[in-house]
Amino acid sequence: MLSRNDKPATWRVDHVLIAEMVKPGARVLDVGSGDGELLRLLVESRGVDGRGIEISREGVNSSVAKGLAVIQGDADIDLADYPDNAFDYVILSQTLQATRRPRWVLEQMLRIGKHVIVSFPNFGHWRIRLQLLRRGRMPITDRLNDTWYDTPNIHFCTIRDFVELLNDVDAKIERGIALDRWGRPVRLNAPWEFWNFFGEQGLFLLTRKT
Repeated sequence: MLSRNDKPATWRVDHVLIAEMVKPGARVLDVGSGDGELLRLLVESRGVDGRGIEISREGVNSSVAKGLAVIQGDADIDLADYPDNAFDYVILSQTLQATRRPRWVLEQMLRIGKHVIVSFPNFGHWRIRLQLLRRGRMPITDRLNDTWYDTPNIHFCTIRDFVELLNDVDAKIERGIALDRWGRPVRLNAPWEFWNFFGEQGLFLLTRKT
């Protein structure tokens, strides 16, 4: 685990949890790396050989300004250019729901990396269900904070949906965590249905079955 000195208050809790899943010195590809904060955490606290791919020019510029090796690219297309087993870990943090081909992206990540880490907002959380029931309108939450007509998210899913998708792509769960609205683990020793109800986010460490 990261030491207390490795956890500045500015680092997101879910990013710290992801970093703790990565072995020191590993080769890492961060897909949809955004402003580079997760990649910076991995480089500084785990000493990884880190690379990133980000679709927005602003995100690339922010990452490069931090001294990170991030290129502009589209995960829905450009992951096909990477060779098999090129990385020890391929990470997709809070980006799955914004991809056009989430199954294809996940398959490519499993091909490229020996391990895959995915986090995403859970559309099955009880707050979302309650908003739909009471208001009859698309919900807005801390993690899904855009209006339905102005959101980059195009493929919403639940934790249960994601677990079923893993069977289709022959992925094995090495570790799974449900997170609350602040990115902290939800302490549940219960079936996925309960994770699906109480977790605002899902976080999974995966490997290939074959």
